[in-house]
Amino acid sequence: MQPIHLMYLNGPDVARIALTDAEILGAVEAALDAQGNQAVVIEPRVHLVPHDSAAGHFNVLRGVVLPLGLAGVKVVGDFVDNFKIGLPSEIGLLTLFDPSTGVPLAIINATSVTEMRTGAMTALGAKYLARKGSKVLGHIGARGTSYWNIRLLNHFFDFDEIRVHSKRAESREALAAKLSKDLGKRVVAVNDWEKCVRDADIVVEASRLTEPQALLKTEWIKHGALVIPYGTMSAVELSLTDIMDKVVVDDWGQCRKGLPFGALRQHVDSGKLTDRTLHAELGEIVAHLKPGRESDEETILFWHRGLSLSDIALGSAILHKARANSIGQTLRFE
Repeated sequence: MQPIHLMYLNGPDVARIALTDAEILGAVEAALDAQGNQAVVIEPRVHLVPHDSAAGHFNVLRGVVLPLGLAGVKVVGDFVDNFKIGLPSEIGLLTLFDPSTGVPLAIINATSVTEMRTGAMTALGAKYLARKGSKVLGHIGARGTSYWNIRLLNHFFDFDEIRVHSKRAESREALAAKLSKDLGKRVVAVNDWEKCVRDADIVVEASRLTEPQALLKTEWIKHGALVIPYGTMSAVELSLTDIMDKVVVDDWGQCRKGLPFGALRQHVDSGKLTDRTLHAELGEIVAHLKPGRESDEETILFWHRGLSLSDIALGSAILHKARANSIGQTLRFE
């Protein structure tokens, strides 16, 4: 048997590779295009709950991106109280495989990959679904993915005003300070949901609730806005979809009735959002199979659950850049 080797990339390796904003967005957009053209395999995520799902659980995401010649499995722990012991709330590990032989190719620390790919999905949703002149962003949440949401959204829109809110003052103020420094513009930490959301052109809800609670009020949403809610526990009112001209998701298979968690879980389970009322998956829009935003008057909602395809695409980009720059460790497998 011929030897099998794989690449191992730890957290510092991924940081050294330092994908640019354009590289992150390009990789994820290409994966969405592949999804729209049905050149992928997506298995709905599964959950492993050690004790109580509200306190923490593992997400297991699986997929194949055929144009990249890669299969991948990511396991990411989502534990809301990790900040109390100095750990990120989401800790991930990505494994990449050759889909024609099953040979393992890489093991990658996917904690920052999870944050980057989530931010890219949020930003790409806005690229296709937000008004082109959007200048005010209201962002609920200050966890790891929040930084990349705002950074990559600003890449497309160069906002005049960015507001952030989260339950803990220290977390929202720290996020605002970091973003102000990195983006070279003022980012404001606000102390309640309404001040953050009302009249914003783009609203992102990435809260960390332990149980569903309708804290984002439908009446605060500006006509013509794009709303992107993706918290694990719903923070929106049931009436939110009533004001929407279009609802778009990343993958209907991970949103349909009978699955746990998600910002629009009650909307799906109650029949307010179905495969018939859904406008499109984002990949269909990226692949130009269905229209995105068609006028400034449309109020649109984009719900993303997280795609294994995005993880695989970023993993591929990281792996190529690591090899080109001799970063990482080669491990003997067989």
